Amino acid sequence: MDFNGLADPYVKVHLLPGACKANKLKTKTQRNTLNPVWNEDLTYSGITDDDISHKVLRISVCDEDKLSHNEFIGEIRVPLRRLKPSQKKHFNICLERQVPLASPSSMSAALRGISCYLKELEQVEQGPGLLEERGRILLSLSYSSPRQGLLVGIIRCAHLAAMDVNGYSDPYVKTYLRPDVDKKSKHKTGVKKKTLNPEFNEEFFYEMELSALATKTLEVTVWDYDIGKSNDFIGGVSLGPGARGEARKHWSDCLQQPDTALERWHTLTSELPPAAGALPSA
Repeated sequence: MDFNGLADPYVKVHLLPGACKANKLKTKTQRNTLNPVWNEDLTYSGITDDDISHKVLRISVCDEDKLSHNEFIGEIRVPLRRLKPSQKKHFNICLERQVPLASPSSMSAALRGISCYLKELEQVEQGPGLLEERGRILLSLSYSSPRQGLLVGIIRCAHLAAMDVNGYSDPYVKTYLRPDVDKKSKHKTGVKKKTLNPEFNEEFFYEMELSALATKTLEVTVWDYDIGKSNDFIGGVSLGPGARGEARKHWSDCLQQPDTALERWHTLTSELPPAAGALPSA
């Protein structure tokens, strides 16, 4: 890709469908070579059974160019359903060069670059009407019979969307138990500075009869803390009888298995839960 007949390759991986920036992993760059060796491990946290059944791992090889946009060399795609738990699988596949989609008319072909290619391709693959993924959160739920209440553990987040210009966020987590007539159900973790993979390990307690939780919804939202201006919403998830998939099952299992701590990963999406829409971001 370079004038010297060589390239400065690096590898990027994304899980599709999903937000490119939130789940991008990247290797180091190897200089002046057409036969790079990396020997690096890139790890995704929070992979669910639903991910295994329908997500695809896109592995892109690009050429780093410090003076202009990085150039796209080629890619391969591996459906996660081809993998088996705890079994390493090796692939020896030729890279394919996807044809970049047409960019907005206001941009020239030279300015489009690989970043624009990935963004446009992602929009098409994710499809209309689907919520953008903003990362993952690991939650623990347990109904305590001795204490007569719900224990909510905010353990950690992974692959959060970057909200700050430095490519990071300053995340914290808020929880509400809806309906919240008395407006006393809000809990908030501390802020973790400059990270997309924060560890919180904080626990909140909601005093309530087990039977009453059957009609409640737990809203969990992740925010980026900003000094002197409104905090940015990163993503959220709702767990309760009206939720779907893993979120509904986690809530149901918690109510059916009291005094048992159940940890599950959940996907954060870009749409604020409706009941939280009018809340201030402080």
